[in-house]
Amino acid sequence: MKFLCVLSIIFALTPAMLSQDEENRTPPALHNFVIIRTGTLIDGKSDTPRHNQVIVIRGNRIDSISDAASTKIPAGATVIDLSHATVLPGLIDSHTHIFLQGEDPAQGGYDANILKYPLAYRAARATVSARRALEQGFTTLRDLETEGAGYGDIGIKEAIDQGYIPGPRLFVATRAISTTGGYPLEGYAPELEMPKGVQIIDGPVEGRKAAREQLDHGADWIKVYMTHRSWMGKNGELVSQPTLTLEELKAIVDETHGWQKKVACHAYNGVGLQRALDGGCDSIEHGLEMTDAQIAQMLKQGTWYCPTLSVYYTDWAPPDTPAGQRDRLRASVHEATFRKAVKAGVKIVFGTDIGGIPWTEPIAQEFLKMVDFGMSPADAIKSATARAAEMLDQTGEVGVIAARAYADIIAVSGDPLQDIKALENVNFVMKDGQVFKGGQK
Repeated sequence: MKFLCVLSIIFALTPAMLSQDEENRTPPALHNFVIIRTGTLIDGKSDTPRHNQVIVIRGNRIDSISDAASTKIPAGATVIDLSHATVLPGLIDSHTHIFLQGEDPAQGGYDANILKYPLAYRAARATVSARRALEQGFTTLRDLETEGAGYGDIGIKEAIDQGYIPGPRLFVATRAISTTGGYPLEGYAPELEMPKGVQIIDGPVEGRKAAREQLDHGADWIKVYMTHRSWMGKNGELVSQPTLTLEELKAIVDETHGWQKKVACHAYNGVGLQRALDGGCDSIEHGLEMTDAQIAQMLKQGTWYCPTLSVYYTDWAPPDTPAGQRDRLRASVHEATFRKAVKAGVKIVFGTDIGGIPWTEPIAQEFLKMVDFGMSPADAIKSATARAAEMLDQTGEVGVIAARAYADIIAVSGDPLQDIKALENVNFVMKDGQVFKGGQK
């Protein structure tokens, strides 16, 4: 693989650059190596950044990391000079929807996706979304359902993996699962059988069958909706409509775990969220309002929390309307829950629900909310690197700059440990050893 980067310098590679122990070995082919000089290195797992490091990349994997001062780099390899930048692992967004575009109600909103747009059109837009995520430094996504586009995420994933289109590595959930009365399309004439944005099940047998179908067709995760619409109750509390019963969820979880896969549960609060925990979900998505007892249960069970904060601060209805009151209540209880979860030590991963908001928005804006609500910048970065990799069963593969990890590397000009907003301006992106931003594509 050839790299012609704006910041590259050409040198000749000798065995000494790898380590003294390898001096007597036959040197490998020079063109297999790329060298990155770093200014500051945040490796995704350590609390302490390192400075003036040299990253050696062979093919699509990281070969070694060492101090620049003690590393001799003779002639022959491609060198990318990021010595004036902060270098990090490629970021991971654990909750995305590449088949959504933050739909404008004036253009038909959510329903137009299913009723108007051909799947090929939606796939083309999803391709653009994937590219935008990659260019912003997100080299891995957990994409949590296609919203009526069936198994389209499998096709996008395969096209990326086979090099037909650029994009992050994808972990996909395909169709998602809810119950009758638990998902759009809604509000049409009752005699019409309208398509839904998810696979509808009723009963444990149908739930297990749906999980089998989705897993058989390539789902990496199963996504279930444990709550649906929400509103403000009579006493000013947040109320959410529960969907799956505990028995239905347990059947889905049991089947999915049997395939060595995991279940993500969309759950706002209340009965539905409690069923999600009791039913053995692996991650709670959104989790707007959680009690102290529920947080303690998550800690005991090792349940992951993907809060998706920023999306609940957009498009509020007017404050004097029931919807506007609901919107503001959701945001306020969400902040309180997130602060409690951080303090308690819940396992938190970065997720945005991007697609629910337009892909033209900066994905990294979520970091600002996380830090504003009590998480340290270092922990916020880990939530999008090593911790997210752990949830995805990819520890040591992605989300870290370490020997044998995939060469997913980004760079920013500022110091995100001092100003987390620096992550909104990624100026170098490498995935699998290939440069997609800051050099030749």
